[in-house]
Amino acid sequence: MSKGRSLNPDRYRDRKTGSPEDQLKVERPKPKSRKKPKTGNRKPEEENKSAIDISQSELNKSTLQTKSEIENGEALNEVNPKSEIKTMEVHHHPEVEKKGLKEYLLEGLMIFIAVMMGFFAESLREHISENNRAQEYAATLKSDLKLDTAELNDYLAYFKNAKANVDTLMKLLADNEPEKVPSGKLYWFGLYGGAYHIFTSHNATLLEMKSSGSLRFFGDTAIKRKLALYDALCEYMKTADDKENGVYTEVRKTRAHLFEFKYNDILNNISHIKNVKKQRKEIDSFQKTNPPLLSYDKTTFNEYVELVRSRFFDRKIMYADSLLHSANKLIGLLNEKYRLENE
Repeated sequence: MSKGRSLNPDRYRDRKTGSPEDQLKVERPKPKSRKKPKTGNRKPEEENKSAIDISQSELNKSTLQTKSEIENGEALNEVNPKSEIKTMEVHHHPEVEKKGLKEYLLEGLMIFIAVMMGFFAESLREHISENNRAQEYAATLKSDLKLDTAELNDYLAYFKNAKANVDTLMKLLADNEPEKVPSGKLYWFGLYGGAYHIFTSHNATLLEMKSSGSLRFFGDTAIKRKLALYDALCEYMKTADDKENGVYTEVRKTRAHLFEFKYNDILNNISHIKNVKKQRKEIDSFQKTNPPLLSYDKTTFNEYVELVRSRFFDRKIMYADSLLHSANKLIGLLNEKYRLENE
């Protein structure tokens, strides 16, 4: 122990143990103070949820209030005259004056007249259009017929000449033996046994009218009847020419046994001379030469003449003449009906 400092046992005891009351005061725990919640530490999500809940509740309240105000519109207008919601107005149909029977009949008559006027206007327009089409078809048909008549005139001239020469050949052989007749004459007249000419109608306009049903534009019955007759004659001539092809081939074969080709070729060139005097001069000059024949056999000549006769040149001439007459008659009707004299 140190001498300079003495220990007080009482003091030490008081500090260590103290009184029982002091011990109680010391041992009793102090109550914890409650801390206020800090709003600053709240999360943003929780704040948004609370705000949405508040807005939703206010919206529901506003909706309920609006429904009640609409249902009680009249009371709302009295209590709150500044409200924009107003009561719906009801519109009634105006009263229509009843029409009498005469008015209905008049309206029906006006509708009927309007429809009939439209019908007549359409019929008139169609009639004018058909007349114009008929005029155009008549002009083109006349042009085709004029070409046909020109060709028919050549056709008739050709076969009339051929028939005359063939008739002369048959007369010479009927009166004389083949070797007694000058060979130049036999060559010239025998050449026309193989005469060949085909008539082809210029029927483009007629075919178009038949296929399109445009023949009805020709209101004149006489024109339609003549046109039908002309078409039938054209078809008949074409059929007759087609049937004759076999006979024509046999004629050429038989002629080849009698006449030499090179002399027939000379005579073909002479026959195409247009000048009649010059042609006659060339024919006389050829006949005087008396070129030789390949055969003077009477049986072969007889066969040749019979084949030539079976070609019926008379019938060809008759049909062509009828067709020419029909074409000219049709041209006259078209000129008279549609005034085509200057076309």
